[in-house]
Amino acid sequence: MCRPSGRGPLDDDPVVLSLSALRTKGLFALAATAVFAVPPVLLAPPASAAVSNGGFETGTLTGWVRDGQAAVVGSGAHSGRYAGRVGGAGRTKGDSSLAQTFDARTGERRLSFWYDVSCPDGAPHSGATAGLRDNTTGVTTTVLPMTCTEGHGWQQATAPVRPGHNYTLRLASRSDAQADPTVTLYDDVRLTDAPVLTQIDTDPFTNSASQHATVVEPDTFAAGNTVIAVAQNGRFFSGGASGLGWARSADGGVTWTHGTIPGITVYQGGAFSRVSDPSVVHDARHGTWLAAGLALNSTSNGTIGAGVTVSRSTTDGASWQNPVRAVGFNGPNYDKPWITCDNTPTSPFYGRCYIEVDNNSAGNRILMSTSTDGGLHWSAPITPSGAPSGLAGQPLVRPNGTVVVPYSANGSAIRVFNSANGGASWSGTSLVASVSAHTVAGGLRALRGIASAEISASGRIFVAWHDCRFRANCTANDIVYSTSPNGTTWESVARVPIDPTTSSVDHFLPGLAVDPTSSGTTTRIGLYYYFYPVANCTSATCRLQVGYISSVNRGVSWTPATTLTGPFPLSQIANTSQGRMVGDYISTSVVGGRAVSAFPVGQAPTTGQAFDEALYTAGPLPLG
Repeated sequence: MCRPSGRGPLDDDPVVLSLSALRTKGLFALAATAVFAVPPVLLAPPASAAVSNGGFETGTLTGWVRDGQAAVVGSGAHSGRYAGRVGGAGRTKGDSSLAQTFDARTGERRLSFWYDVSCPDGAPHSGATAGLRDNTTGVTTTVLPMTCTEGHGWQQATAPVRPGHNYTLRLASRSDAQADPTVTLYDDVRLTDAPVLTQIDTDPFTNSASQHATVVEPDTFAAGNTVIAVAQNGRFFSGGASGLGWARSADGGVTWTHGTIPGITVYQGGAFSRVSDPSVVHDARHGTWLAAGLALNSTSNGTIGAGVTVSRSTTDGASWQNPVRAVGFNGPNYDKPWITCDNTPTSPFYGRCYIEVDNNSAGNRILMSTSTDGGLHWSAPITPSGAPSGLAGQPLVRPNGTVVVPYSANGSAIRVFNSANGGASWSGTSLVASVSAHTVAGGLRALRGIASAEISASGRIFVAWHDCRFRANCTANDIVYSTSPNGTTWESVARVPIDPTTSSVDHFLPGLAVDPTSSGTTTRIGLYYYFYPVANCTSATCRLQVGYISSVNRGVSWTPATTLTGPFPLSQIANTSQGRMVGDYISTSVVGGRAVSAFPVGQAPTTGQAFDEALYTAGPLPLG
């Protein structure tokens, strides 16, 4: 062990650390910026131009101010040879820490570091914690709340910074007087130009029966430079939301405005008690945006899906009309609608739009409806041949007008059917792939078999979902996918290599995008997804994050994954009868050759609301 320079004697007693397989994903995430009570930040040397010796690779604590038991260790580092150790082997009470003051330079918008904490007894007042003081504004942010994750290995924490501001970072380890010693390793402290998250939609409702402030289950669509996202605002525990919110970008996902879609629920001047399951599309032929939702009614038998509404915008998404009643409203309980349109001018069915929905009262019988006048009127729904049972179908239209609809066969498999005559009739179903899914821990609502589907310029279909088939004993999920050149024959299931199959990381809720101008071996793919760094967690210990990865060669190879958010606890997102919720799906769209997504992120509430779960974007991210 190297003996660094610093204040006071060093505790060089042997330390037993529990280190699991290292996680070396891409960097960069958003930390909650709520102010918590944290130990005072120690004075440090004058600010450096950037973080000094953030990887401890000098073998000393040069650049850092030590308080209590801290040293450099030469084994078990996250990367390189050395890491900083905070805490000691003796029975000590209180904090030990390392602190450093620095300036954030132009282009540096994110602070990140890695930590591995060993707290064998799991005492509630022991663990790793970190605070970041913005000396320019005087505000201190808790980057890492008190965390005791024995045996979970290296994990990442991050926080946004503002160029030109001066900061002091304090990396601490706290031990309880009655506990075994707590020791934390810190490594790879750095400033980066990571993607900066932008909040694009919030819950404006205040009714007492639903959970505020919550935004969940977004869908996106892009046309030209316009990107529209729609999502549930004000989620009820028993199902549905107070209303649907919209967010609009007219510059490819850089800047946004937002509002609510009128006339659906009683909270928006409509007739229905709640609304759920939003999806959105642009009808190019009629110059109209269409947002579908599942209108819900409260009955003596509970909340039921009354039918599918379609809200129209003829102002490029800047304002929305009261909804059209498109499918249902005749008694049965409907669920999981989705909408799309034929936007290929050479297609024989150009301008025809399609809705898929299932009749839950008839055992999830799938139904399809069509519109030829910009969503004003919709045909009586018909069922595909064989009356298949399933949900969450996502219709896609090939350039020749053939409609392909992959759907979940009630969680057991992904199946598909199609129409070659503009929806006048629909084929029987065929198998895309079976589904083998690890149950996502912590009670998070992440339904098996709910897929994300997209299409390339040539009409090749891509379908992605979370699945454990590549993991020994199904201990965690990967994002997997299958493709088809025509919607009838499907390639073997492939795995997106976000992490090694031996890792502890669980991936789920994919939002897939395919560049609609690309095809063949140069098809460009973007994928956003949620993940747990540690699959084997509980409702109290699970930490949710969002990641991004892309490919420029139809999935032959992939970029390193980038972490965009978190980690945030499940207690910071809406609760439902089926578990904590960010959504049954998320979505990604490509505009100008870059991938834009919208995803809910939980933060600690500071406004008196029960939650602070808003909708965010990382902006347009590159493909490749």
